[in-house]
Parts: sequence; structure tokens; C-alpha cells
Amino acid sequence: MSKYILNKEDCVRLSPKEGLEIFAAECEKTTITVMEFAPGTVLPEHTHPHEQVGYMIEGEAEFIVDGETFSVSAGQMWRFPGGVPHQVTVGEHPMRVVEVFSPAREDFRG
Repeated sequence: MSKYILNKEDCVRLSPKEGLEIFAAECEKTTITVMEFAPGTVLPEHTHPHEQVGYMIEGEAEFIVDGETFSVSAGQMWRFPGGVPHQVTVGEHPMRVVEVFSPAREDFRG
């Protein structure tokens, strides 16, 4: 493994709940993740102090962000300031997203 170039299997792998696999890598100030969700997975409303930007590679989901509901599908992006409550309910197909957090997420470190 290089300190500069990573393969997915080199990343920290987390399974915080059934139906969700997270592969994470970080630098000093940011964390990047690939998140893979099974169909129907619900990520309950939560907040964190990190800014979060994401891109949906495949799938579709309903996002509830600060009380507002959005249908999100492959090819769309999102940006959430730190502290904004959000929830995700995955649709009928698997969903894969790439997300970046700043500052780096201590809870995603290996």
C-alpha cells in the first residue's frame, strides 16, 4: 500500500449498521468515504459538526435535510453545512455514494 494511492481494500472498513458498509481514508483535514447501502436501508436523522459533500454513483434515496424532503438519484450531489440534521432512506436498489467530510472524522479512523 502506498501512502499516496489507495485501493478500496486499503481503507478503514466500517459497518455501523446492517445494510451499510463504509470505506474511509483521510488526510489531516478531510475524510473521503465510499458508502454502500443495501436497498431499503434507513440512516436515521443525525447531525455532526463536519461539513459534508457527496455524489451518488448509483441508486436513489429520499433525503430529509433540515426538515425538507428531496428525491436524490445517481448523478446528483449534495452539500450540508456542519450541524444540519439529515436522514436518508434508500430506495429499491443498492445505493453507492462518495462523500467528503471536513474536518476529518475521528470516528472513521482505523
